[in-house]
Amino acid sequence: MEEEGNNLKGEEAFRNTMMLPWTEQITVRSVVTSFVLSIVFIFIVCKLNFTTGIIPSLNVAAGLLGFAVINAYTTLLNNCGILKKPFTRQENTVIQTFVIAASGIAFSNSENASNIREGSKAHGPATWH
Repeated sequence: MEEEGNNLKGEEAFRNTMMLPWTEQITVRSVVTSFVLSIVFIFIVCKLNFTTGIIPSLNVAAGLLGFAVINAYTTLLNNCGILKKPFTRQENTVIQTFVIAASGIAFSNSENASNIREGSKAHGPATWH
């Protein structure tokens, strides 16, 4: 990695940073943010799947929105003087993982619902024999 003066770039800047155990990486604020963003992304995925049938990759959007929400949250708490722990890269990864997993589940379920809907239109209502 290139070094400009004492400024390290990329992963070099975090080389001496200790990795937190997984129990400290999954925080309440990352889970709450994941839940809220998952709801938003589930609606987006279902809407796109039902209207176009195509779902773009949402990894970048989930990472950016997760970062923006947590960054705004920690800035607000810091300005109020009640921030106990700064935002970590691991929290952003947890948020992105949760949101993408929820989006994948929503896509699978909306795809199945779409297939069932299309099948019922083609064959008429289901009958029991």
